[in-house]
Amino acid sequence: MLTSSIAEKPSMNDDTRTMEASVTWNRLAERVAGQQWPTQALYVVATPIGNLGDLSLRAWQALQRCDVIAAEDTRSSRPLLDAWGIATPMMAAHRHNEAAAAESIVQRLQSGESVALISDAGAPAVSDPGARIVRRVREAGFPVVPVPGASAVITALMGSGVTSDENPAFVFAGFPPPKQGARRKWLQKWAAVAAPIVMFESPHRVRATVEDMLAVCEPQRRLSLARELTKRFEQIDTVALLDAAAWFDAEAHREQGEFVLILHEAEAAPSEGVDVQAVALLDALLETLSVRDAVKVAAKVSGAPRDALYALALERGGGKGRG
Repeated sequence: MLTSSIAEKPSMNDDTRTMEASVTWNRLAERVAGQQWPTQALYVVATPIGNLGDLSLRAWQALQRCDVIAAEDTRSSRPLLDAWGIATPMMAAHRHNEAAAAESIVQRLQSGESVALISDAGAPAVSDPGARIVRRVREAGFPVVPVPGASAVITALMGSGVTSDENPAFVFAGFPPPKQGARRKWLQKWAAVAAPIVMFESPHRVRATVEDMLAVCEPQRRLSLARELTKRFEQIDTVALLDAAAWFDAEAHREQGEFVLILHEAEAAPSEGVDVQAVALLDALLETLSVRDAVKVAAKVSGAPRDALYALALERGGGKGRG
């Protein structure tokens, strides 16, 4: 009897929790439904980046209320809509037809319809198609209603701890160029920014991109690697660039899944005896001269110690012809 009683109790509690959740959901749904829903508007809706449960209640209602959903890939979006019981028809709006899709959406708004805009995952118009559509709708005089939600950028920052309330700055750089030469120049530019740099990378290029980071940055500079965010095999780790290759090799399948990479801000450069003007002069010279020549000229003009200038030049990735 005791065993039977113990076995039944969790089931009763589960039923109670399910009933309470249903009541709460319905109450919140009614409150959201009673909010303002502009007509003849473009609703720019953030969708989950992996976990179907991350669609917001407001996003769910917006997708149900609109007359049509403009989707980056209608096939990719169908499982999400089916899971949430959304039967709104879809139209394609991707980077290859964005101009035409924008005109079609404006025509729909002019005829009295409301349109939702979604990408495959996350926020439309943020490293995804949609910005041209948003601009065209605004130019046509119709309201644009952003419906926020899941973000790979914010999720990676939350999980890595790379920022703080004392220093919350970060920069989102998007996707690196696919070719090595352009990618190294791109990384060198962003690596000089005095803030953590957040970027996206595909699984088949992530190792090459990290290797290029090591080529243009100090080997001890920190890198946070976030993969499969909000999904079953979510992983967020921080390593020195020197140890990144070993991180990939430590487990099978670590190069699979979409990546968010966060290149941490560089440690403060040793600059004893080098004033701000000398550093600025050195940076300007490095754009056209070799390290040796840039240091020689900067030392002669500024009077700063040559050794300190040389260390700074190396930390900035070298001069003409490097990277």
